[in-house]
Formats: sequence, structure tokens, C-alpha cells
Amino acid sequence: MKQHKKALWIWLLAVLLLLIASLLVGTSGRTESVQEAMRDAVLHSVNQIGLFGLRAVNPGTISAFTVTAILLLAAACIRIFAIPRFQYVPGKLQLLLEEAVGLFDGMAKSNSPHRNRFLGLYLFSVGSYVFVGTLFELLGIQAITVHGHPVTLPAPLSDVNAAIALGTLSYLVILSGGVASNGLGGVGKTLKEFSLPISMSFRLFGALLSGLLVTELVYYFVALSFVLPVVVGVMFTLLHALIQTYVLTMLTALYYGEVSEQSHEPRKKHKKELPQAENA
Repeated sequence: MKQHKKALWIWLLAVLLLLIASLLVGTSGRTESVQEAMRDAVLHSVNQIGLFGLRAVNPGTISAFTVTAILLLAAACIRIFAIPRFQYVPGKLQLLLEEAVGLFDGMAKSNSPHRNRFLGLYLFSVGSYVFVGTLFELLGIQAITVHGHPVTLPAPLSDVNAAIALGTLSYLVILSGGVASNGLGGVGKTLKEFSLPISMSFRLFGALLSGLLVTELVYYFVALSFVLPVVVGVMFTLLHALIQTYVLTMLTALYYGEVSEQSHEPRKKHKKELPQAENA
């Protein structure tokens, strides 16, 4: 108990010293204003990165390629080295993978009991991408812009183009479930939710961008740029990774199950001709 109290006092003293040092340092002396920094975090009109020397692209594009490569490499390593060694009594890695697969597979089966095999695969894929892509910004990987300035690669979905692409892809998956089950009737059921891709896209974009802007705002002022950005950045990133993964996969599963449910039309009852009464 005494050791815990001692460690707590040491941690509080370190925080206090960093706070005093930040107040003594003063302003940061940045050349750009906070409005310009936050505007560029949204529009990416200044800090662009050259893509193989062909053209300048948003940093989110580089992040998307990097996250995709990481996921593909991890999937290949798991398939080649880990899965052949799976046993009846699971180890830590096997248990983690089984829990992740079971989570999305159970979500697909509970929301779409008729057609769920492809849905489970898609939920696992998109959930992994959103979760890993959101945590990607915690790595703090640096890149050089076309103007020679260093910039930290953001989460891929903090770019509105990536969020719209993922929302549209999820909507097309929902549409495919309706067509596979009900043909043209499924198209009509899906098109009724015409605002779904817009809401899914901007929900992702707004949630991830809010964390990026708050962290950028905290970093901008030197008085706040010690200790606090670590807590704020990690907290926002972890919460967004968990919440947005759950929200996107759950919405996709719900709407997929709704449009893929087979519609049973009521059978037409043919009126039976009543026997004519015999003349007395």
C-alpha cells in the first residue's frame, strides 16, 4: 500500500513539474494560426504528400494504403504460421482470434438468420479495418509533404473521401443482400433508405475528425502540450475505435438482415362458386 502511495506522489510531482515548465516556456511561435491548422486537418489543401512522385495526395490516402498493407500482411502471417498450429485447447492468440470471429459471426447470425455467411465475412473485414485504421494514428508515423515539412499520418477515415467510400461500400453490401433474397423487390426495400450511405459516411468522418481536431487544438498551445495531449489523444482514439467499429458493423448487419428477409406475399383466395339452389 505504501509503495502505491509513493508511486502516486511521484507521478503527481512529475505532472506538476511538466505543467510549471510548460507555463515558463510560453507560446509556441508557430507561423500558422490555429484556424489554418484546423482547416488543413479537414481539407488537406496544404500538407499534401507525393504519391510515388506522380501526384500530391491527402495524408489520409497514404494512411489507407499503409493500413491495408498492414492488415494483408497480418492476415498472411496468421494464415501461414498461426492457424496450422491451432489446437483443441486454444492459446492466447487462438482465443483472441476466435473471440473476434465469433463476435462478428454472432452479430451476422442474430440480425440476418437467412443469409449471413457473406455478411459475417464482411463485418469482420470492415470492423478490422475501422478498428486498426483508427488506432493507426497512435503510431505517430511521420511523412514529408511536397513542401518539405514533416506531418503525422492521420487515421484513414478522418478523410471524408475514405469515409464516403466505406459508407457507400456498406450500402452496396446491404443492397446485394436484398437482391439475393428478393430480387427487384429487395432493390426497392434498400433504396427506401436512400440517406443511409450519407449518414454512415458522415458519422464515421465526424467522429474521427472530432478527435483529430481536439488533439490538434491541444497540441497547438504549448501551455497544454505536455502530458495532456497523450491522455486526450489516447482516450479519443480508443473510444472512437471501439464505438465506430461497433456502430458501423451493427448498422450494416441490421439493415442487411431487414432487406434480406424473404417477403411472403399473402396467397390469393379464389372465391368458390356457391352451388345454385335447386328449384323446389
